[in-house]
Amino acid sequence: MASQKSFSIEVFPPKTPEAIRELRNTRAELAELSPKYFSITFGAGGSTQQGTHDIALEIQNEGYEAAPHITCIGSTREKVRERLDEYRACGIRHIVALRGDLPSSYGVLGEFHYASELVEFIRKETGDWFRIDVAAYPEMHPQAKSMTDDIRHFVEKVKAGSDVAITQYFYNPSAYFRFVDSIRDAGVSIPVIAGIMPITNYTQLARFSDMCGAEIPRWIRLRLESYGNDLASIRAFGLDVVTELCEQLLDGGAPGLHFYSLNRAAATKEIWKRLGLHEKQGQSV
Repeated sequence: MASQKSFSIEVFPPKTPEAIRELRNTRAELAELSPKYFSITFGAGGSTQQGTHDIALEIQNEGYEAAPHITCIGSTREKVRERLDEYRACGIRHIVALRGDLPSSYGVLGEFHYASELVEFIRKETGDWFRIDVAAYPEMHPQAKSMTDDIRHFVEKVKAGSDVAITQYFYNPSAYFRFVDSIRDAGVSIPVIAGIMPITNYTQLARFSDMCGAEIPRWIRLRLESYGNDLASIRAFGLDVVTELCEQLLDGGAPGLHFYSLNRAAATKEIWKRLGLHEKQGQSV
């Protein structure tokens, strides 16, 4: 059965009043793209959980679909239950359920150790109220023992009640297609939305990639290094590389793209425009 292509955007909760105002302006620009939804991150150890809640409600009240993150780190069943009840009362029907990152100040995960446990709990508590998205790692989770082990954990999340997967960002389209083939062979049929990170700052990108295990292909890394501090050239090259990546993914059958905006609008808007995503949103695949 055909599904609908989905193009969406992730933002994170700011920590200062000025940054909150800046995000509102950025979000207004991004809303002009008519994304399917905005997801809102949770922060390491749930460090921005109130901000996640507040931004999600703002987005929902503005008439856009909000998909707040909920993570295992530092969470108890009671806290998650309370948050789910709040979201249901506000009409939010979309959750991104993750294990989450463990900051150095935390010694324990909390009552949930794996995303599959969190997904299972949400399903038991709320039935089919929420669409539940989970994470996928085309190039393998950085803490996984092997790709086989990573696929096994992913299958467990799906069996627990996941509806859709959103990948970590990547720049090797072949990694995405291999991952999809692997989970299909394992009997998983849920859509796998490709996570997209625009390239605007090489130093920042390299730092993020080292932390999350996303590979920057050597040819991209060398080109970015060659530009030094020439930010205009980095941005122009990044737009070309990421636009081509998106085209290959969509042409290969990816059911959608999820843009990690880092609370900035320009690069996402330009790639969106180049791809003509206004016209493609909602097309059957």
